[in-house]
Amino acid sequence: MKSKVVLKNGMHFMGELDGFDIPVDADAKVGGQNQGPKPKGLMLTSLAGCTGMDVISILRKMKIEPESFSVETEADLTDEHPKVFKNVKIVYRLKGKGIPRDKVERAVELSQDKYCGVSAMLKIAVPIEYEIIIEE
Repeated sequence: MKSKVVLKNGMHFMGELDGFDIPVDADAKVGGQNQGPKPKGLMLTSLAGCTGMDVISILRKMKIEPESFSVETEADLTDEHPKVFKNVKIVYRLKGKGIPRDKVERAVELSQDKYCGVSAMLKIAVPIEYEIIIEE
């Protein structure tokens, strides 16, 4: 795996990963121009994508296909530099009739404890908690 960023202007970089361009920028107060997400936000998005892919894959193997599925992540930052995550929360939202909570809980546990490499890396540095919300 290999990634690269190239400075475009100000604090705006263009990331290159697996043939995809990913804009990255900073807050306006440090010279950013709102031309892309901030790096720590991308970490949260990577976490959501990683665990989301695990959970939906496991649910599909269990023959469970929700009408909709999303994963939200949020984190609080420390006040001092380097500003790092103090905690991370993941919210799994599923919608559909008759979705068995125990199966969803198992899929999430497997993702968090066995499969999601992003979660495993972040857990070394910060506590991660999660919530499962199932709507009919």
